[in-house]
Amino acid sequence: MRLPGRRLRRRTRRLVDDLSGRSHHRMVEILLRQIDAAKTGADLAVSVASGVVPSALGRARMAEIEHAGDRHRGELVSELSTVLTTPIDREDLFRLSRSVDDVLDNLRDYVRETDLFAVTAAPGSVAALESVNEGLGLLRLATARLPATPRGVAELALATRKRSSRVRRHYQIAIADLMSEPIGPDTLKRRELLRRVDVIGLRLGECVNALNDAMLKRSV
Repeated sequence: MRLPGRRLRRRTRRLVDDLSGRSHHRMVEILLRQIDAAKTGADLAVSVASGVVPSALGRARMAEIEHAGDRHRGELVSELSTVLTTPIDREDLFRLSRSVDDVLDNLRDYVRETDLFAVTAAPGSVAALESVNEGLGLLRLATARLPATPRGVAELALATRKRSSRVRRHYQIAIADLMSEPIGPDTLKRRELLRRVDVIGLRLGECVNALNDAMLKRSV
């Protein structure tokens, strides 16, 4: 008799949370922790690219950061399976979380490849990664507004998009400069690292797409 009683109380508590909006805040808090992990990863990638942190040490630290991000994503997916309502469309919330995870995964790959290739970062890499970091900060601000103050999300999403586009510009300039140098093994390695940075910017743009789609549905 106890087990059904506990289940009933648990379901009742979740229903109350859904109706009161507490579950919305809880999901957004989990997502914010996931974005924070990605931003910490971006901070570390900047430090590695600028030579402040040795690549081997950065690689070890990044593994811990990625595990934290994966844990937060798992928490969000688990939460999505139990709540009745979500602050934005359930599919878009999942897409946003997945895209943030993709950003962190590619930051991990950048640091790992920097260590494997054993080359200094190409000029422009640091500026591009700093734009990623700024974009993640703006994405966090936009996400934090979802439960209670959705006004302003579109402006912050646009600002995030601009940072994503800035990554592409830094990449294009850096590639042009790199291709003007004599081609050798290190040149090819730096090209691959620059391409990884460009992919990070693209994944950041996908975060914006998910957020914009969610806000469009919310306004209909």
